[in-house]
Amino acid sequence: MSSQTPLAADNTAPVQPPKNRRGVLLRLLVVALVLAGIGWGLWYFLEGRWYEGTDDAYVSGNIVQITPQVAGSVVTIGADDGDLVHAGDILVKLDPADADVALAQAKASLASTVRKVRGLYSNVTGAQAEVAARKIAVDKAQADYNRRRDLAKTGAISAEELSHAEDTLTTAQSALTTAQQQYQTSNVLVDDTVVASHPDVQTAAAKLRAAFLDDVRTSIVAPVDGYVAKRSVQLGQRVAPGAPLMAVVPLHGVWIDANFKETQLTKMRIGQPVEIRSDVYGGAVTYKGKVESLGVGTGSAFALLPAQNATGNWIKIVQRVPVRVFFDDPKQLEEHPLRIGLSTKVDVNLRDQSGPLLSRQAPTQPAFNTDVYQQQLAKADGLIAEIIHANSAGASHDKQ
Repeated sequence: MSSQTPLAADNTAPVQPPKNRRGVLLRLLVVALVLAGIGWGLWYFLEGRWYEGTDDAYVSGNIVQITPQVAGSVVTIGADDGDLVHAGDILVKLDPADADVALAQAKASLASTVRKVRGLYSNVTGAQAEVAARKIAVDKAQADYNRRRDLAKTGAISAEELSHAEDTLTTAQSALTTAQQQYQTSNVLVDDTVVASHPDVQTAAAKLRAAFLDDVRTSIVAPVDGYVAKRSVQLGQRVAPGAPLMAVVPLHGVWIDANFKETQLTKMRIGQPVEIRSDVYGGAVTYKGKVESLGVGTGSAFALLPAQNATGNWIKIVQRVPVRVFFDDPKQLEEHPLRIGLSTKVDVNLRDQSGPLLSRQAPTQPAFNTDVYQQQLAKADGLIAEIIHANSAGASHDKQ
């Protein structure tokens, strides 16, 4: 019996190749990139092209330097770094001894001058009375002369007596002329004035005003509300006028100086709305502001040593122009205060391009001002008026 060998299994059947996963991933990546590009294009066309931003922006503000106006030794320091002060608060006191003495001398000088000027008015009154008396004497001498002249014609009196009457008339007329000249001389010194407006009184008042201001200025006050910074003054220090003692920074009035590339200014205009984010709050706080002004030159143009490009190895560098941004709502700065020099991120909305590139009108009001020094002068004027009144009582020409 013949045996049959079983057929071996057929191992030559075709095998399906594995799918190309790399090709699928590449296709998905290409699709994702295309969709991202389309999305970015739509975003840029509808929204992104209307914004320009920069992180080269910093908080700026006024740094009010506190300097003395008179020389003196420091006896009191009223505030230190970080302290809140209000306009008129005393920051530094200087030794007032010398200023007090000068003020007392100026007061006495003004009082003496007022009394001397009152004497000038009295001289005018006396000279006027003398003129009146001399006129009466002339009239009497004239009448006596006329009467004796008529009697001389009839031979009732001698020629010698008539001559004596004529001499008396001439003497009276000369005395009248002298009295009139004295009256004119005295009147010129006080003509069209009262005691308070007399030049001598005005000169003495000006000296008193200067002495009063020097005395008041021994107390150095804060010109604005703000926070003290950079205190360098020390007790006992002898300071000269203009020496920096400390600074006051009004943080409620800060702004942003944002440096934009010159290629970003094409559609930027004054008045456009701005969103501001500060690094100190990590972007959690967004401030609202507006473009206040576009710089009139690049930062390098106003540098201490401007770049010189007239060389053979010149390379073009994109310049940056400072743009000033003001905050819309001061309450934002009260809730989330900023400090001078902090970094910020600024985004400008360019949709509204109706504003100008440069300011078209001059300011009608001062950008910053203080009235604390005017109050000092008002007090000096009040003291002058008081001294003049106290030393003018009973003066007939004083109309104050």
